[in-house]
Amino acid sequence: MNFPLSVLIVPSAEHPWTYLVFLVIGIAFGYTLEMSGFGDSRKLAAQFYFTELTVIKVMFTAIVTAMVLLFGAVGLGFLDFNQVWVNPTYLSSGILGGLIMGVGFIIGGFCPTTSLASASTGKIDGMFFMLGGFVGAFILKKKKKYFDNWYNYSGYYGRLTLDQVFHLPVGVVVLLVILMALFMFWGSEQLERIIGKKDLSKEPKIRLAGAGALLVAAIAVVAIGSPSLAERYNKLSFTRTETVEQLNADPIVNTYVYTADQMLEKRLVFITPAEAYKAKYNQAMNPIYLDVRPEADYNLYHIEDAVNVPLERITEIIPTLLSEPPTNSVFIVMSNDEAAAIQAWKLLSASSVSNVYILEGGVNNWIAFFGKDDKTFSAQPNPNAGDDELGFTFPSALGSRYESCSPNPVEYESLEFEAKIKLHLKRDKSGGGCG
Repeated sequence: MNFPLSVLIVPSAEHPWTYLVFLVIGIAFGYTLEMSGFGDSRKLAAQFYFTELTVIKVMFTAIVTAMVLLFGAVGLGFLDFNQVWVNPTYLSSGILGGLIMGVGFIIGGFCPTTSLASASTGKIDGMFFMLGGFVGAFILKKKKKYFDNWYNYSGYYGRLTLDQVFHLPVGVVVLLVILMALFMFWGSEQLERIIGKKDLSKEPKIRLAGAGALLVAAIAVVAIGSPSLAERYNKLSFTRTETVEQLNADPIVNTYVYTADQMLEKRLVFITPAEAYKAKYNQAMNPIYLDVRPEADYNLYHIEDAVNVPLERITEIIPTLLSEPPTNSVFIVMSNDEAAAIQAWKLLSASSVSNVYILEGGVNNWIAFFGKDDKTFSAQPNPNAGDDELGFTFPSALGSRYESCSPNPVEYESLEFEAKIKLHLKRDKSGGGCG
């Protein structure tokens, strides 16, 4: 069973202890920064002159330790990595922002987080740096319109991780990063010895044991590996509530937990063409129609605004689906009947994409429901259509140019259906300072 991440990361009145957890973490983080000397601007700036590289070593230690523990937990099945927020990659703005921050770091001797730690201990330079950060943020907000388009779209790669870039198993990436970090630790000490005239013999020997432990842990992550999509699918669980109305009494609310296979068997994720159509005009939802049919079928006939992503390519868009759409997005997958759509639903659900539903009966059922009133529809039923094949023969490929591809909302205003869509709002993205 996956770790209940949502309970821990979302402070709420329902779980008041989460506020205490956040408070303790914040105090511990600030205390660690100050004790490590991160409240001293001279020590922080010294890393750029290669005389004192404690900052780099501490930051990298934190990164690689967290990485090993995170992916170790993922490999053991305690944590679903897809539920962890990964900042989308904006390469162009990231490079420019890094350069600007680096220059500011050299001049001021702080990054945003360390300036807060310094200011909290009464250091004047930390206070002024923090004040400068607030002024800069204010100016940036006021001038946002001049660079907003470039900032949001230049060099955008979505949710991109190193295993995707290099096409390597996650465990191998973890091991390579650990080896790089250990080499960086060794190189940092040599720079401190040569440029900073530091006596390395006085450094604690336990750091060598820590390096060895990190290397062993990384090898363990490689050995454990990552759970397959099939393993993740088998661990899925869905919570559904059912309200039973009573005469002269409060309604009874029953809560049920289903496996993924039970959701399919009970057809709890199959929505009628009427509900799929009405979702388009529901202001509480942002429906995204995913047509997983072959491109040839899609070109013959498809629902308006449906995006063609053939089943064999569905995994390619998962990083985008995890990071980009609004929290109220509903993904409606469709094939000619249901077979390919069910496979797409399994892949998306196992990859932690929320709010995924299947168009009941597929495009064939949509045509049967809306096509009977379509005066532009010229296709003929195909009695020889096989499983999950288009049940009509089209004289030409008109795509979404049939009336039934986008039914008139006035004509179908009074559609009735059993609502199946239940929004599960994912956690919004979070920000942070350096580190």
